[in-house]
Amino acid sequence: MKKTYSFLLECEEVILRELKDDVPLCDVYKMVREKVENEQPELVNKMTNNLGTALGIEFRESTIAITSKCTARAKKGMTFQVSIGFSGLDNSDGKDDQSKTYALFVGDTVVVNENESCSILTSSKKDISHIAIILKDDGTQDDDIDETPAIAPRRAAAEKNRSDPSVPEESRQEYQKTLLRRLNERAEVRLTSSGDKVSSEKARKINNSYKSEGQLPQDPDIHDLKLFMDKRYETLILPINGTPTPFHISTIKNVSLAIEGEYIYLRVNFFHPGGIGKQADTIDKENVYIKELTFRASNEKKDDVVPAANNLSHIHKLILEIQKKYKDQELERKQMEGVVKQDALALNPSKINPKLKDLYIRPSLANKKINGTLEAHTNGFRYTSVRGDKIDILYSNVAHAFYQPCDNEMIILIHFHLKHAIVFGKRKQTDVQFYTEVGELTTDLGKHRNMHDKDDVLAEQAERDLRNKLKGAFQSFIDKVTQQKNFPFEFETPFRPLGFHGTPHRSMVLILPTTSCVVQLTEWPPFVVVLDEVELIHFERVHFQLKNFDMVFIMKDYTKKTQAIQAIPMAELDPIKNWLNSCDICYTEGPQSLNWAKIMKTITDDLSGFFAQGGWTFLESDSDKEGEGGGGGGDDDSDIEEDDYDPDEEESGEEGSESDYSGEEEEDEDFGADSSDSEVSENLGTDEESGKSWSELEEEARKADAEKLEYDSDNGGRNKKKVGIPSSKKHSPVTSKKRPAHSPPPTNGKKKKR
Repeated sequence: MKKTYSFLLECEEVILRELKDDVPLCDVYKMVREKVENEQPELVNKMTNNLGTALGIEFRESTIAITSKCTARAKKGMTFQVSIGFSGLDNSDGKDDQSKTYALFVGDTVVVNENESCSILTSSKKDISHIAIILKDDGTQDDDIDETPAIAPRRAAAEKNRSDPSVPEESRQEYQKTLLRRLNERAEVRLTSSGDKVSSEKARKINNSYKSEGQLPQDPDIHDLKLFMDKRYETLILPINGTPTPFHISTIKNVSLAIEGEYIYLRVNFFHPGGIGKQADTIDKENVYIKELTFRASNEKKDDVVPAANNLSHIHKLILEIQKKYKDQELERKQMEGVVKQDALALNPSKINPKLKDLYIRPSLANKKINGTLEAHTNGFRYTSVRGDKIDILYSNVAHAFYQPCDNEMIILIHFHLKHAIVFGKRKQTDVQFYTEVGELTTDLGKHRNMHDKDDVLAEQAERDLRNKLKGAFQSFIDKVTQQKNFPFEFETPFRPLGFHGTPHRSMVLILPTTSCVVQLTEWPPFVVVLDEVELIHFERVHFQLKNFDMVFIMKDYTKKTQAIQAIPMAELDPIKNWLNSCDICYTEGPQSLNWAKIMKTITDDLSGFFAQGGWTFLESDSDKEGEGGGGGGDDDSDIEEDDYDPDEEESGEEGSESDYSGEEEEDEDFGADSSDSEVSENLGTDEESGKSWSELEEEARKADAEKLEYDSDNGGRNKKKVGIPSSKKHSPVTSKKRPAHSPPPTNGKKKKR
């Protein structure tokens, strides 16, 4: 049944291809019949005799029909209802008389063009995977309809739950070890077969100012051995040992001009192998280079002769001017690298082309947002802004196309990731996005809101209606575009259940996997990583004490810079691992952040040695060792802390700290008071430990006060105020405790003396 239906669609394609301007309708019928007779002759007698009719004043013009006897000719702009079918087909799987016979029929409404196939007005999908639901004997749906083995695992992974408890950690690790072994084998064969270098570095452009001495400009300053700047060839001519020597502006690093007394100095520094910078690293080190040259001239004016210093000042200005111009040219040349001139866009003059209006474009064409219209033509899209700017994107230049609806988002967008960069806005772009806003992007928090306010309720309802309307318009546009003949790609929709938060650029955003990529399209600049170009994924800063980790994408082309997503919550680690494992993507993890620029340079310098030492297994081994060491150390420390904990020891430690503090306090007093207080505190400490009663302790306190008072009187009362006040404070830890009711109150030493 599937094969017969596919053959029926091929027959309809023949009708659409042959039905053109000034073609007899009987010839179209004959072409279809010949195809059936040649490929499946058993279906000739079962084919419909009428393959369509024209739509005019009548719903079906019987005199203008695609039959074997109609000699009328099709004209440009005519509308036909094209239809073809097979009846009386046998179904060997049928269980009753009714199901043993079936029929197939397909039709479309088309418009005749002049020199190309008909334009289809009906936008319904006719593929078997979109219109059929085939059930197995047990009533479950057959999964063999969508034959897309290249992306089936990732699509299936999206339909699974993010945290699949059925995949244990041990089996996942074993499968990842197998993937890592295969990865090393494939990478070694792919990279070492072409030599140790992944790709030869681009040789630095050597600018030869003149091919021979005869091309030197004939200027009096050169014959007078003065400095001369040739603007045409961007060359500085310097006198060295009486010979004019040219230096291209690209060899000059910088120049400086200094005035010291009666002389002016011009210093010219050149790029050389021992210098700093990328340009110095690319210089051939086998040649001999000049590091710097310094010229001196007098600025004295004699006998109305122009000072020689004027020449140095003039050359200094010219060097800076030419150097700035050359750097701008080099920057523009680098920006244009990788830009391929596109073919011309084949415009479709039909007024029924798929079209979306009121769309903004990113990156913007101007400082402010400008809306425009996106229209699909024969071989590409054209975006036309309201001020007349036109941007063409060919179907053949689109690597990946994404459609992100406005579910839980404030914008709805279509995004194109290009194979080759295009230039607009004076810069090359590999990502182009068309979007429109849904509702207000900002909210006034100062406005008083009531949940029963009719205006707010109506505004929310209007926003819901707008979302549904925009989703319908975008989906209709995509369906019409994909139904065009030989359309080369499909629009991918991000899988929101697999999304996770991270920071690919500057802010925390929601990263969403698609069928073939990992993308972030809501904020600009976008983040797009093609999974087929990824060699390995490494998780950095994976440690039980950290709340976040980083995700690094290592590309199959080792010369490309690695891409990273930072600050991913640790709770997302297991779901991401499950998703990568289901997509057959190898990953490793480690507790530290690595210097990937240095690592990739070391690998590309010696590929054979890298794979001889195990390849990417060094990431796995390091992570295992770190994981075991870090986890074990943490457990041992925690066990020690738990074993050392003792409440009695803690209390004794507190008492010790109090005694230390009191000892520090006593250092500020006289030596005599220190000694007496320390003796009292020691006695009190020993008495407390021996279990003396409160009355005994208070009696000892009275005796101590009396001894202090006698000592103060012997010293002339000099230390009475100084010692007496702190002494009460010192004994407060003991005397401040609650007295028993039967004990007498303590008496002052002075009263006792009186």
